[in-house]
Amino acid sequence: MTVAMTDAAASPEVRNQSRQQLPVKLTVNGQRYDLHLDPRVTLLDALREHLQLTGSKKGCDHGQCGACTVIVEGRRINSCLTLAVMHDGEEIVTIEGLGSPENLHPMQAAFVKHDGYQCGYCTPGQICSAVAMLDELKSGIPSHASTDLSNPSFSEAEVKERMSGNLCRCGAYSNIMDAIAEVAKGEGLPA
Repeated sequence: MTVAMTDAAASPEVRNQSRQQLPVKLTVNGQRYDLHLDPRVTLLDALREHLQLTGSKKGCDHGQCGACTVIVEGRRINSCLTLAVMHDGEEIVTIEGLGSPENLHPMQAAFVKHDGYQCGYCTPGQICSAVAMLDELKSGIPSHASTDLSNPSFSEAEVKERMSGNLCRCGAYSNIMDAIAEVAKGEGLPA
């Protein structure tokens, strides 16, 4: 049987190794950051705690709610499930990078127009996920709900499947669907 040593019982050399910081270069919302992070820091914690980009929320911290969804290299991910060091050199877009109060992204504007939020906690993740989801559809990436794998099309079933990783405890789903449909139509996807 192997017994793991606690940090307190470990030798000074082992304790120092576990606190080693690694250089991590991230481009977040178009701005480059040179960080030194413990290799165990999640991307979510790097964004929130080290860069003070608090739009992405820590909901469940288990990848089950989607409140932490960000866009990395054009693909949406749950930032609580990945380590920051794994994204060294990559481009990351958070809710703060999609638009500003003076110049909202079309998805942000549609969420406001259709009241696609209630408490707002899940909204940043919902919006980032919706933006990336429409890009997936435009790129022809199928989902489990796609009836034609070579040419997936916009439909309520597609949106429900693709957005199923983003939960809203307030139940604003019909309004979120209306917001996504408006933006999809504006982008030329038949809604």
